[in-house]
Amino acid sequence: MVNASRYSKLQNALVSRRRLVFMQQVYQKRSLQVNAAFSPLLPPSKQRTACLPVNKQAVLDQILSLLNAELAALTRAAQGAFAAATDPDSKAENKYDTRTLEASYVARGQAQRVAELQEAVRAFGALSGTPLESGAAVTLGALVSLALPGEVAHYFLGPFAGGTEVLHEGQEVVVITPASALGQKLLGKRTGDAVAMQPGVFAKVVAVV
Repeated sequence: MVNASRYSKLQNALVSRRRLVFMQQVYQKRSLQVNAAFSPLLPPSKQRTACLPVNKQAVLDQILSLLNAELAALTRAAQGAFAAATDPDSKAENKYDTRTLEASYVARGQAQRVAELQEAVRAFGALSGTPLESGAAVTLGALVSLALPGEVAHYFLGPFAGGTEVLHEGQEVVVITPASALGQKLLGKRTGDAVAMQPGVFAKVVAVV
């Protein structure tokens, strides 16, 4: 009985030891992941070439130019659709002829999109191209650079037009809105803060302009 008791105690000790080693490994792995979020994700040489030149006004002007060009093209298309929908010669020939109805739907949709673009142009035009003060938090109108594994990504936090892309100084800048998932994560962040992009993957804010 004594030997059996000692054997049982040795077994329990061995199991406990294995659990302790496993927990230590998990802790070390998690620590490495967290520390990686706060350490540079690119070598210094690549960081220098990947960082976006600080010219926020130029980026804002490019976004506005793109939106204005889209607005002009869509306005012309909306005018054409409206003319087609109201043309007396386009009256339905019979009850199965839906061309006029379809044209009116197209005209209505394009008119709505024109109104949205006009609002976007007004909102972006009201933003300041002046860089934020050093140490400022991400807010509407901020130009943000994020260090990701292997690259640096650049985002402009705008009021509308999420997904709009412009090329500035050879670097792609993507417009995101505060309502987007990434926009919500970035609001209030400062240079040096970590952002959880997805489980186990972090980005580091390297610039807020």
